[in-house]
Amino acid sequence: MDYPRATMTRAVRAVACSPFDVELFKAMRSQSISLAEIAGQQGITHRYTRRSLSEQKVEGLLTWLIDVGLLRREVDGQGLTDSFRLTPLGQQLLQLWQQQNIPRPSLADYWRNLCSRWVRWPV
Repeated sequence: MDYPRATMTRAVRAVACSPFDVELFKAMRSQSISLAEIAGQQGITHRYTRRSLSEQKVEGLLTWLIDVGLLRREVDGQGLTDSFRLTPLGQQLLQLWQQQNIPRPSLADYWRNLCSRWVRWPV
């Protein structure tokens, strides 16, 4: 699937500015990963994060990656769960990162990501 260049750029920037490592996205490709596996010491142990993060912080960051189009929440018979998986866009970016690491963000990238995340224009 071809995504617009702006969509790809925003998605790469969102992941680059996040505290998540590529191991998290590799795991999400084949299975759903719960919030508890990413938050706290578990996230460091699994090599999903670079530092310990609260569940609230992780959920906020993952929600942003859902908004960008990289992730989706898992659904069970009773509704939404606390688990996440990659979308086709996320899988496409993960293929790119198999050959190279997630790029390191610049200060300008952090600024653009912050603006995109907090200042949203109605469509």
